[in-house]
Amino acid sequence: MRVVLVEMLCALVNAEIYPRIPSRGSVGASGDLAPLAHMAGALIGIGEVRVNGNLVPAAIALREAGLEPLRLAPPEGLALLNGTQVSTALALAAVFRAENDLSAALVAGAMSSDAVKGSDTPVDRRIQSVRGHGGQIAVAGVLRELMHDSEIRASHEDCERVQDPDSIRCQPQVVGACLDVLRHVCAVLETEANAVTDNPLIFADSKTVLSGGNFHAEPVAFAADYLALAISEIGALSERRIALLIDPHLSELPPFLVSESGLNSGFMVAQVTAAALASENKSHAHPASVDSMPTSANQEDHVSMATYAARRLHTMLDNVADIVAIELLAAAQGVEFREYKSSPALQDVVAAIRELSPFYNEDRSLSPDIRRIAATIDNGDFCRYAASILPSLSQ
Repeated sequence: MRVVLVEMLCALVNAEIYPRIPSRGSVGASGDLAPLAHMAGALIGIGEVRVNGNLVPAAIALREAGLEPLRLAPPEGLALLNGTQVSTALALAAVFRAENDLSAALVAGAMSSDAVKGSDTPVDRRIQSVRGHGGQIAVAGVLRELMHDSEIRASHEDCERVQDPDSIRCQPQVVGACLDVLRHVCAVLETEANAVTDNPLIFADSKTVLSGGNFHAEPVAFAADYLALAISEIGALSERRIALLIDPHLSELPPFLVSESGLNSGFMVAQVTAAALASENKSHAHPASVDSMPTSANQEDHVSMATYAARRLHTMLDNVADIVAIELLAAAQGVEFREYKSSPALQDVVAAIRELSPFYNEDRSLSPDIRRIAATIDNGDFCRYAASILPSLSQ
């Protein structure tokens, strides 16, 4: 591949000219052919691109940017099409968003623990060390920091409750396992992002052309399917904590987290929404990589479905952001019903939430509030609380 081709790709990015690439239409084997053809087409003045958010014919966009369409040389056409770049990019984008969701879920989980007067014993270092899983140890450390110096916790240290429900007590084990998945997926995708996935491969030093199968995106498909399980579990655990918060028999908080529950439904319907989204994610978590549809007259008789595997992660992440946003709102409500204050870290979170959503004292539409909090999650605002354990920030 010539240097001029790489320079042209950089020139498109610098000019903020982005090829219009369909998100569907690849089976993740023999390369992401159709989507990558749309990317490569922009280089030679074919297809459409986005400039300032508007769709423009590629030839016009290149001309207005002072760029000449390329004439591809052998084997540049194949090199541009015959790889796993679309699947890998979609999966990598999902990894970064999953870090956002996991971070927010840890904050929400710590706040829910305090709101229901949960114990901090489950995050004790000794419990984590005798099992030894890295993710569990790291998550427990973050939860300890978040709950440190909580007045609520200090107020019930001598209570008679033996242990909390699993959605509170097993956060290090469950979210820790999700963190381990995230770390593994990051390692796989980092390798793939720096890999040669063209076919055939030309080795100039030995003047050899080798035909192989580096275009097959099975590693990406497996990684995306693995990540889907973790994403689903983060949302599922968060939904269970929401259900716990609104149940007065378990949380010892007002029913549905509102003072006059007979006149107001409080967070009842918000929990229904969270349950619907968590259930939807369980269906999305079904592995895509177990499917295969032969293509190209059975020359590509086994495919990875990596592109769909990675693309569906973003629907799941949207759902989790909404679920965790609901929990953050519910947990903040629960904390404010308590006589004592939460930890300094969590009180700061409550204050930030109140800038976007006022205390819920009578029924109103929660939809705008959920959208605002979900936007802060997707923006990575909660990552600072877990920065030391996130794969993209801690290496």
